[in-house]
Amino acid sequence: MYEFKEEFLTGIEMIDREHKRLFEIAENLYQLKCREYVTDKYDHIREILTELRDYTMTHFEHEEAYMKSISYKRMFSQLSQHDALRETICGWDLDAIDEDQDEAIGDMLNLITDWLVNHILNEDKRIGK
Repeated sequence: MYEFKEEFLTGIEMIDREHKRLFEIAENLYQLKCREYVTDKYDHIREILTELRDYTMTHFEHEEAYMKSISYKRMFSQLSQHDALRETICGWDLDAIDEDQDEAIGDMLNLITDWLVNHILNEDKRIGK
């Protein structure tokens, strides 16, 4: 389901490699959602969420450093969007996730899908131009 395709390439090797990893993390979450016979997914969700949070923060640091190094004109817009996602990811309530695990996974996947598709295609690809 979550596959990094050529259309997502920015032309910046480091950023493309990190985006690919974010797609892999999203795929792991999707595969967890598809495991119908696993009734308690909480520990797996926490593990994936922690990896997603940590990797996203690292990726943003790298991407922001790159934008700064090339004096990217749209950097302020990118920083605002990065900050909004940071706040959302760091604000996920683990207790609420435990109460309705499948709904939480669905909500996370919706956010991740929107971010990966829209942000990469509409924002990150501009960095490489």
